Amino acid sequence: MRFMRLARVILTTLLFALVLNACVPTGAVRSPAEIAAAQHASALAQQGQFDQAAQAWLQLATQSSAHADSYRLQAAEAWRQEGRIEQAAPVLGKIRRERLNGDEPLRLDLLRAELALDQHDARTALRLTSQPNVSVPPSLQTRLLELRARAMKDSGDLWGAARTRVQMDAELQGFDQAQNRRQALDLLAKLGIAPLQHRAAAMKPGDHMLPWISEALRQLGVSVAQPQPELQQAVGMLLPEAGANVREGYKVPAQVALLLPADGDYAAASTPIRQGFFAAYFDAGRNHAPRPTVRSYNSHGTADGAVQAYQQAVRDGARLVIGPLTRGEVAAVFALPQLPVPVLALNHPDDRQLPAGNASEFGLLPETEGAQVADHMAERGLLRAYVMISGDDFAQRAADAFKAELVSRGGEVIATTVLPTGASSFADTIKNLQLPTTSAAPVAAGTADAAAEPAGAGDTGIFISMRPNQARLLMPQLRIAQVGLPVFATSHVYAGGDDVPSNRDLDGVEFCDAPWLFDAQPGLPDRAAIAAKLPAARDGAARLFAFGMDAWGLVPYLDWLKAHPGSYMPGATGQLAADPFGRIRRVLTWAKFENGVARPLSGNLQIDTMPSPPAEPAPASSSADGNPAG
Repeated sequence: MRFMRLARVILTTLLFALVLNACVPTGAVRSPAEIAAAQHASALAQQGQFDQAAQAWLQLATQSSAHADSYRLQAAEAWRQEGRIEQAAPVLGKIRRERLNGDEPLRLDLLRAELALDQHDARTALRLTSQPNVSVPPSLQTRLLELRARAMKDSGDLWGAARTRVQMDAELQGFDQAQNRRQALDLLAKLGIAPLQHRAAAMKPGDHMLPWISEALRQLGVSVAQPQPELQQAVGMLLPEAGANVREGYKVPAQVALLLPADGDYAAASTPIRQGFFAAYFDAGRNHAPRPTVRSYNSHGTADGAVQAYQQAVRDGARLVIGPLTRGEVAAVFALPQLPVPVLALNHPDDRQLPAGNASEFGLLPETEGAQVADHMAERGLLRAYVMISGDDFAQRAADAFKAELVSRGGEVIATTVLPTGASSFADTIKNLQLPTTSAAPVAAGTADAAAEPAGAGDTGIFISMRPNQARLLMPQLRIAQVGLPVFATSHVYAGGDDVPSNRDLDGVEFCDAPWLFDAQPGLPDRAAIAAKLPAARDGAARLFAFGMDAWGLVPYLDWLKAHPGSYMPGATGQLAADPFGRIRRVLTWAKFENGVARPLSGNLQIDTMPSPPAEPAPASSSADGNPAG
């Protein structure tokens, strides 16, 4: 499928430039009448009257033998814009390449390549778009690559076509980028699961195709490894130049819209997110940072409500939309034909689609936690794991990601079990897993019994993903069964508050979580101080509160994160980085239950706080109906 809209923009601009070039002698002086006729032909093309423009260029070709080939080229380009490339075939056959100048020979090749594709001659198109030692100006680079990708696809080289489209990705925006990404992933998917996995296994870390292969496999329903993003440089740490008035990467739009459900089933979850957003927004005033006006909109938790809220925000002048919240809402907004205003969605759609071309995604995904547990265990030398999870959807998603990541690190999942819902005794489950125990008698090395003996705790651990109450039942029963393997968990095991008597049952469990819950990220508002005033910042809701804080924190640095791989934002829910597709990835902190208290394992995540930008007056924030927001 062609980038018709992109091509029309490029070629219209190109033809306008040719009006100016027509006034410059190239071996023969143009008369004033010829210059005026060329300007008229170009004006017709700019007005969308491509057929009339082509006829005007051909008329010029009959009147000026010195520039006839250039005029014929422009006539052919006008017909291409009209979508009638086949009509240009006779004209292209008359053009003498040696009489063209500047980028005209390349433009001729591109037209001939496109005509060849129209005539199902992929071999000729590939030859014309893959010539060595050809200088390609930026204005023609994307078109050349797009034609090359089409030629490769039509000739059966799906991998080459996909790589070429990936090469184009950074040069595209909006709808064109979203369309190109879908085509690249479709090409990869057609290769099949096993060939993709084989290619990925042969690649070196950091290969730019690895994220695309992983995304294609995910869209094929395969659980793939999610290695942690590389965190090289925190945003906002440097002044870009002397006298600059903001820190490096800091840029805010004039007006931001916050789309969250204010009623319905998701209103309760929205409250801590909204309060966290405005807590961080107003705290930014303490640092005298420039801030936009913020307006809140009710998305009602429905697809229609989210679309209407987005469209209203656009009409009201928003330059960035934060939200919506639910997966169905996000999918509905992403499905719009165009997103005239960028979006930072607060969830991921449930249909595996990529973020729209003008959008980013940020969510608290269980897959992220499962993968990071696997990484944490692998770094400890624990490459064998028993998996024990609840029957919840989040637990299964975390377990799938855990297994994929552990296997990618050279490990294995020995056994997986789902704890029965509502049960209070897990003795039979523990017994059936045949977990190694601390009471097992030593067995002499090299004996038959030694070969059958389960691996000891040296290289083995247990991964759990479940709610606190279920974990508090499980852990004492593991101890009774004399299972001494280390246990690692997702954040779901922690209720978010101090309940020392109950949490003593969880002693020894290590889990990943949002650093703000432990005041482990300097530069953020103190949790205890906020929780004393706002119930939404307490207990389990604190993660959503931190999520809202980061939704604001990303606003000034969103473009910078996407444009600078390796950069990250020290956030309340983790260190935040952007992947090639606009998804915000989190690196969480680690904590451990000790004497009934959850304590961070590594202290603060960052030593220095970000310096403050200079003082500016704080703008107003409001809701969509004009009332104070927050």
